[in-house]
Amino acid sequence: MATRPSLPVHTYLVPIACLALAIGIHIHGIPPRAVHPSIRILASVVAISVLLTTVFVVLQHAEALAVRLGQPYGTLLLTFAVTTVEVSIIVSMMLNGENNPTLARESVFSTVMIVCAGVVGLCLTLGAWQHRQQDLKRQGTSAFLSVLTALTVLTLVLPNFTLGKTPGTFSPLQLIFVSLCSVMLYASFVFSQTVRDRDDFLDDGIGSRETHSVLSDASWLNALLLLIGLFGIVLLAEQVAIGVEDGLEVLQVQRPDAIVGAFIATLVLLPEALSAVRAALNNELQRSLNIALGSALATIGLTIPAVGIASLITGRELTLGLPAGDSVLLGLVILISIHSFGTGRTTVLTGLVHLVVFIAFLLLIETR
Repeated sequence: MATRPSLPVHTYLVPIACLALAIGIHIHGIPPRAVHPSIRILASVVAISVLLTTVFVVLQHAEALAVRLGQPYGTLLLTFAVTTVEVSIIVSMMLNGENNPTLARESVFSTVMIVCAGVVGLCLTLGAWQHRQQDLKRQGTSAFLSVLTALTVLTLVLPNFTLGKTPGTFSPLQLIFVSLCSVMLYASFVFSQTVRDRDDFLDDGIGSRETHSVLSDASWLNALLLLIGLFGIVLLAEQVAIGVEDGLEVLQVQRPDAIVGAFIATLVLLPEALSAVRAALNNELQRSLNIALGSALATIGLTIPAVGIASLITGRELTLGLPAGDSVLLGLVILISIHSFGTGRTTVLTGLVHLVVFIAFLLLIETR
C-alpha cells in the first residue's frame, strides 16, 4: 500500500507566517514616517522577503494541485494564482500615497515583455539545446497570440489615439468598455482552452504522461494552504508597496514607475517562469508555452479590468497608453512570436531572437 507523501514543513509554516505578519501589520499599523528611515526600510525588507518566499510556496501548492487536476486546468490554476498576487500588489500601490497613474501600465507591459521575450526565449533556447528541436501545436499557440495581440493593442496602444482629457487615458465610458472587452476575450479563450478546443492545448510530448493519483489525499491541504498564502500576500502587499516607494525615493530613481512595474512583474512571474522552463527541459514545450503565454493573457485580461474598477471607484487617474518606444518593443515581440511559432517547430536560434529583444528591454528600461 502506497503511503501518502508528506509536505515539507516550510510549506505549512510560510503561508501561515505570512498571514500572521500581514494581520499584525494591519492591526498595529506600519512604522510611521517619523520613524528613522533605516527602521522603515528594514521592516520593508522583512515584508518583501516574507512575501517573495510565500509566492514561491503558494505556487508550489498551486503546482501540486495542477498535477492533480491535469491539463489544461492545472495551468489555469497556476495562472489565476499568479494574477491574484499581481492585481493585489498593483491595486495596493495605486491606493498608497500619491496617485501613480502609470503603475498598472508599466506592470502589464513589463509582464508581457518578460513573458514573451524573456521566459519564452529561455524556454525555447534551453529546450532546443537539450532536445535539438521541439514541436508545438500551432492551433493552440495561434489562439494565444491572436488574443494577446488584441488585448495589448486595445489596452496599451489604443489609449494614445482617443480623445481623453490627457494623452494615454480612456474616458470612464471607454474604460468600462475596454475592461468588459478584456474580460470577454479572456473568458472566451479560457472556454476554448478548457472545453471547445481543449486538444489544441494539450502537450503530446514524451514528458506529458503523468500520474495524478499520488497527490489525491493531500489535495485538500494544498488548496487550504494556497488560500491562506494568497490571503496573506494580498494583505502584505500594502507594506511591500510602501517599502518599494521609500527605497526608490532614497535612491532618487528617474523612472520609478518603470522600475516598480518591472519589479512587480518579476516578483510574481519568477515561480511560474521556473515551471515553464522545467516543462521545456522535460520536452513539454506546449505545456511550457501554456504556462508562459497564459500568464501574459491573464495579466491583461484580468489586471486591466481590476485596476480600471479601482480607478473608477477612487477617482484616481489611470494612464494606459504606452510611449512610442515601448509600443515599438511591444509590436516587435508580438511579431517575432508570430514568426517563431508559425512553423510548429522551434530551435535554439528561435529562442535567441527572443532573448535579444528581452536584453534590449532591460537596457532601455530607464531611458526609453
